[in-house]
Amino acid sequence: MDRRGYLAQSLNTYNARSPGRWRRPLRRWFTTLVSLDVPRGVGSAAVAMLLLGSVCYGVVKGEHTDDIAQNFHDICDAAANAAGFRIAEVALAGEHELGRDDILKIAGITERSSLLFLDAAQARTRLLTNPWIADATVLKLYPGRLRIEIKERQPFALWQKDARTALIAADGTVLEPDVPARFARLPLVVGAGAERTAPNFLELLAHYPAISGQVGAAVLVAERRWNLHLNNGVEVLLPENHAEAALQTLIDLDRDKRLLSRDIVLVDLRLEDRVTVRLSDAAAAARADALKAAEKARKKTRKGGEA
Repeated sequence: MDRRGYLAQSLNTYNARSPGRWRRPLRRWFTTLVSLDVPRGVGSAAVAMLLLGSVCYGVVKGEHTDDIAQNFHDICDAAANAAGFRIAEVALAGEHELGRDDILKIAGITERSSLLFLDAAQARTRLLTNPWIADATVLKLYPGRLRIEIKERQPFALWQKDARTALIAADGTVLEPDVPARFARLPLVVGAGAERTAPNFLELLAHYPAISGQVGAAVLVAERRWNLHLNNGVEVLLPENHAEAALQTLIDLDRDKRLLSRDIVLVDLRLEDRVTVRLSDAAAAARADALKAAEKARKKTRKGGEA
């Protein structure tokens, strides 16, 4: 037999034996699977897990997590209330501008809340999100009492920026985006950054009551220095440094020369060695007319002397 015939015979032999080689292992594996003793309920558990996974996916995908968590929390509260942990008394301390209902709403406390499942730390965190509240303490007194103590920020000034006026505290916190009528007489500060630097400047200004009592608004210029707008319409330009010396100079000039009672619109105190005053339009026109009249009088006098 030549080599070609031997090769053909070998291939035929391999093909004839191959099916038997693969059928036997497959038969053994199948028999093993069939003979497995599967515990009772595994199929039901697998179906339940599949349904649970589908529900969880739907909750996350539909963004219903918060609703479900709130419903679960309500169920827990209802159970705790039934067990005797209902919040029967809420004692508040330190509230002045905020009402009782406002504080409870901010803290997340409702009629359904139970003392057992109330998170005091979370309630405090919620209270601190309100600009009026500088600090807060939440105490749970079992079985049914809750005590909330707050420290409110005090209204300090009115802050105007971009044509909007807000009520601010001494630390610059905006308490109200609009100004309630009862706070309309607070000092008015204007400009970017004025809400942060106003406390120090107004404290300095308070040492000069002869001027501070006449100030209608204090304007921060370029976040570096202040201009004062007085109630009589006069604007006072203060220097960036040594504002206290400039204020004393202004007081001395007003005492000795009645400067602020004159027909002027501006006093520039930015330079240490001089004070610049701008007259009102009417005063400037009157002064120009007076100068012209004086010049004419001098000319007449000169001509008469020559004659």
